[in-house]
Amino acid sequence: MPDSLTIVFFPEAAYGPTNNCVGIGKVLLDRGHRVVFAAEASYKGTLEPIGFEERLVRLADPPEGDEDPGQFWKDFIAATAPEFRKPTIEQLETFIKPTWQALLDGARYVEDQLVGLFEDVRPDVIVEDNVCAFPAVLTSGAPWVRIVSCNPLELKDPALPPTFSGYPLADRTGWDEFRAEYRGTHIDMWGEFNEWCLERGTEPLPELEFIHESPWLNMYLYPEIVDYPRSQPLGPTWHRLDSSVRTTDEPFEVPDELRSGPGALIYLSLGSLGSADVELMRRLVEVLADAPHRFIVSMGPRHDEYELADNMWGAEFLPQTSILPQVDLIITHGGNNTVTEGFHFGKPMIALPLFWDQYDNAQRLDETGFGVRLPTYTFEPQDLMGAIDRLLGDQALRAKLADNATHLQAHPGTKKAADLIERLGRTRQPVTR
Repeated sequence: MPDSLTIVFFPEAAYGPTNNCVGIGKVLLDRGHRVVFAAEASYKGTLEPIGFEERLVRLADPPEGDEDPGQFWKDFIAATAPEFRKPTIEQLETFIKPTWQALLDGARYVEDQLVGLFEDVRPDVIVEDNVCAFPAVLTSGAPWVRIVSCNPLELKDPALPPTFSGYPLADRTGWDEFRAEYRGTHIDMWGEFNEWCLERGTEPLPELEFIHESPWLNMYLYPEIVDYPRSQPLGPTWHRLDSSVRTTDEPFEVPDELRSGPGALIYLSLGSLGSADVELMRRLVEVLADAPHRFIVSMGPRHDEYELADNMWGAEFLPQTSILPQVDLIITHGGNNTVTEGFHFGKPMIALPLFWDQYDNAQRLDETGFGVRLPTYTFEPQDLMGAIDRLLGDQALRAKLADNATHLQAHPGTKKAADLIERLGRTRQPVTR
């Protein structure tokens, strides 16, 4: 194909950003472009079967023995899981700050690897889905794209709740205290990282921001129906993707033992990291065992450490985007990909947030009426059962979600993103709304 482009995707080493980039990359691949993934080494062999080129990089020293995709973050979350029981403002010092530090350490570690990769591949466009800066992306000479596949409160606005707080939009109680605590715990770390970025040839970072805005093209992932009312409009190179659902998951048939059972069919997934909290998964199994419904459970990396109830079926890994169209309700950790996929397929959600932007997504679902937020570790069984019954029985809500899903599926965000990336690659000019 004479006008084909070489496009490098560089997602964060976690399933959410990687899956988002896979969905967009597959559209570009099908259009005849060369699509290369700068993938963290633990993802070796997972992207080539789709048709992508893999160029592996490391964000830290390799572990001893084998490693699963995203193993670094699985280990990190497992070690810090007790912090998730704290109020979000207390997590700033004990979880959010160490998480940022781990991310920034990874950026420093991988920098020279990325420089060499970009020199070798010579991309027409670099697409990154990360939360911190990688100077090699900015100094590569190629136009680059920033994707935000976290909750859009990452894009700050004084009229919106603080990022990571899970605080409601309609009540400003605690906003100032949270922002002050974030500044106090993060300003020194930000200053050191900003100095390093400057040494590596980038522009200064905005104060307390760990990543630059692209001068070329920026995209964020969130359905318009629940997006936030901003007091300060985003710049002209920002584009919203209402959903971004990959088509690469394998087909799924509901197992025989669940197909004809009573009640609704419900999908339970706390993500690859949340499901590693075995005690939480055991409690959910125990509570939901008494529900008059059937459950498909994404059991996660520690699946062999607990058993499912008779009204459940599950496995370590499941093709989520093939399952969601077939269920009636989702119980989720509130990860951004799952939330946007829930809207894409028109499903009400119950959110049990654990960390990072999951509190913000859970709160947004609850305050807009499209779902219910429950306290993850202290919910009462009757509250979970009541939320299930209420959401399943709300026919007006289900109709509204279905109408919105029809619109999202008719205008896939993966195609919109691919169109924008192609436009950037061919014009090498900023892509404005």
